[in-house]
Amino acid sequence: MRQKDEKRASGGETIELPEEHVKRYLNITKRALDKVKIVAPEPSYSRKMAEDFLNMAQSYYNDALHFFDKGDMINAFAAVNYAHGWLDAGARLGFFDVGGDWKLFTLSD
Repeated sequence: MRQKDEKRASGGETIELPEEHVKRYLNITKRALDKVKIVAPEPSYSRKMAEDFLNMAQSYYNDALHFFDKGDMINAFAAVNYAHGWLDAGARLGFFDVGGDWKLFTLSD
């Protein structure tokens, strides 16, 4: 098991982020990526945007895995949160069908 990643914050305090915490968020985002279906029609600007949002989410998720494998929990956590942000934004804009899943996504009313 990797040790906790530690970084110094600007105030000098040590920031620790446990591997288990990052794993939990990686799992949540992986489940969200697996659930997303692009619903914007082809050919349309919305489809292009939906594909771009999904590509950004997948890229950040892959970055998170890379950082995680290197033991860099701080950057892994940051990247996985960016990934999920792209998924949430795409769902709220109507680019993705997420099956009304309020647990994995922040949906609009």
